[in-house]
This record gives sequence, C-alpha cells and structure tokens, in this order.
Amino acid sequence: MRILLVEDDPVLRDVMLRSLRDAGNRVDTAINVEDADHLWRVQPFDAVLLDLNLPATASPTSGLASGLAVLRQARARGDRTPVLVLTARNRTDERIAGLDAGADDYLGKPFDLAEVEARLRALVRRAQGTEDVAAIAQLKLDRKARRFFVGSSALDLPAREFEVLWELMSPPGRTVSKRELSNKLSTFDESLGDNALEAFISRLRRKLATSGAGIRTLRGIGYLLEATE
Repeated sequence: MRILLVEDDPVLRDVMLRSLRDAGNRVDTAINVEDADHLWRVQPFDAVLLDLNLPATASPTSGLASGLAVLRQARARGDRTPVLVLTARNRTDERIAGLDAGADDYLGKPFDLAEVEARLRALVRRAQGTEDVAAIAQLKLDRKARRFFVGSSALDLPAREFEVLWELMSPPGRTVSKRELSNKLSTFDESLGDNALEAFISRLRRKLATSGAGIRTLRGIGYLLEATE
C-alpha cells in the first residue's frame, strides 16, 4: 500500500514510519497542514493516517487551520481515500468531529502499531472491495498473513516483487497500468522507473511458472494477472 502519514510528533512519526515500511508499505510523511494538503492533492494514496492536531502553517485565507480542515477539504473535492484518524484517547469530541468530517475510522493515542496496520488493511479492503483471501489458479494471497502461496507451498518474494504481485491481485483480474504500479511502489524520496518495474515483472513471471497464473502485458495499457491453464 502507499500511505500518507500525517503526524507532527517526531518520535511517534519515526516509530510509525519504520513500522509501516517494515510491513512492506510505501509511506510519505507530512508534519503540518500545508504539507498534508499538498501531498494529498498531488498523489493518490491507498490510505491516510491523519493526526487532527497539526501546526497551522498555511495562510488564514486557505481555510487550513487543523488536520480536520485538511480532511474536510479532501472530502469536499470528492476524494474518497480511506482515512484513519489518530486522536487523544480521552477526546470524544475530537473523534466525533473526525468521523463527521469524513474519517472512516479512528484510533486513540497511545495505540499498538499492529492495530494501526490491521485497521489500515481493513479500510483498504473495504474501499477496494477485496477479500482477505484472493486466488488465481494455484496462486493464493492471504492478506491478513501477508503471504503468497502456490498450492500449499509458501512463495517467498523480495519486498518489491511482493508489492507488485500484491497490486496485481487487488483485486484479481484488474488491469493495472505501469503508472499506477510505479506510483504505488514509489515515494517522493524514491521513485520506481519503468526499467526496474519491467525487471520485477520478468522475475515474477519465472516464479509463477508452476502456479497456473501468469502476468500478461497489454501494450499501451498495463499488466493483467490471469489464469493460464
């Protein structure tokens, strides 16, 4: 997943950033309302982790006085990216305001990092209409376990190949463009070029040879994961 993490506390932000990246996600970060609004506008994300109490760095005329205002503006322009709001545990009013502004879920601080990741996966599955388990021929993806299997055998993949195959199975049978794959697997600090993407696709094709599933190139459109038998 490509995630926008909006959190101004440097210690909490760094801990969450490491945890999310260790779980295989691509993460961009923002520390104030202006950066959060800009990143959210220029880059599509699978999910947003949003702290509501952010420094107000934007001009008064922008309407960006808090993380709540950033969320309201995103929803007003029709952006339906799943949002998990981070709130102070004892601030019921803050949780209600976040949900009323369009947040999909909330989590009170302090929280368990494993729960953050589980809630994000649930929000993205709901938004994409995907199930916990997806399969094509003998290839199976268990989203909760974050594992691929060919038959009953685990298919262990390097991180980037894993992410490419995950996107092609979210959901199965969906054509994914090169640009979409590159965007999902890049951050603003690290970009994935076409040559690298094609190399990942080539290696995945070899590893899927006995699975009954294959990656077809649709020239000028993108890639499609489909049954080959």
